[in-house]
Amino acid sequence: MSHLPLAQAPASICLLRLSAIGDVTHMLPIVATLQKAWPHTQITWIIGKTEYALVKSLDHIEFIVFDKNNGISEYRTLRKKIKGRQFDVLLMMQVALRANLISLLITAKNKIGFDKARSVDFHQWFCKDHIEGPGRVHVLETYFQFLEKLGIKNREMNWLLKADKTSQQFASHVIAGKPTVIINPCSSARKNNWRNWPESRYARLIDYLMTQLQMQVLLTGGPDHEEVAFSNRITQQCRQAPVNLVGKTSLMQLLALLEQARLLIAPDTGPAHMGTVADIPVIGLYASSNPHRTGPYKSLQNSINVYPEALQKFKHKTPEQAKWGERVRHPDVMKMISLDAVINQLDKLID
Repeated sequence: MSHLPLAQAPASICLLRLSAIGDVTHMLPIVATLQKAWPHTQITWIIGKTEYALVKSLDHIEFIVFDKNNGISEYRTLRKKIKGRQFDVLLMMQVALRANLISLLITAKNKIGFDKARSVDFHQWFCKDHIEGPGRVHVLETYFQFLEKLGIKNREMNWLLKADKTSQQFASHVIAGKPTVIINPCSSARKNNWRNWPESRYARLIDYLMTQLQMQVLLTGGPDHEEVAFSNRITQQCRQAPVNLVGKTSLMQLLALLEQARLLIAPDTGPAHMGTVADIPVIGLYASSNPHRTGPYKSLQNSINVYPEALQKFKHKTPEQAKWGERVRHPDVMKMISLDAVINQLDKLID
């Protein structure tokens, strides 16, 4: 039987959060808080292969990498890695069938997961204890509810990561001392995603940045074919071509670029949260999803938020009537964000 909150610091704790990039960056203050509250507790983090590349430099963390691309054999590999081990605490911080199945392989005295209202794929059946507290809060606030369940009240708002020296040198060479704005125009390529702002508006924004504000503009993004094609179409519509680095940087190089840039403009995507890690202003473009749940944590006041209007137009709901995290899936939803709105916010931040 579990006894929570814990009366003393546990010897070991296992964090189960595989993906994605944005959610993994939200984990960083959680790790910092655990290390501050329980400096002698061994922290093990089961994480996805792509996400590990970003956070592998964290001190005093044992990482166990799970590569989903290996299919069912990866579960057998994980079982061998943790065979015979027992953790004092398992924090099941991902609601997904894959994570639920992994939790069955982990022996722990206390298994803590999300409450029923925030569970899918029968998640609540895989854990003995569940977090408590308001559900309509930012993802990072939800993660802190796991620590509150353990009895940790204080917070260490430290995102821990810095780009390595080699990546910093790469970024310095690219930016070359010029005032730089980074645009990460794409969210992840998924069916009916519709979180990308129109290409023509990105192009006009880039022209404004380069001609009116005399800013250097970098386009960044992943190597996915759709992202590369999307960025190419943007540059073709620009009067002056930005530096197109889409598909050409590692996550650590992207972090280094962000550390040296003036600000970042992005839709609801992982690199927006890397801007939070780099501690630069982020202009988030939000129509399809609610920034109060998934926006860049330190730049929520900078976000262009037309989510309430989008809910009303396409679903005839208010944010209060919608489920927390409910998406507006319509191909025209991002067109509700005007170019003028982004330029106005940009001018405020540049000033």
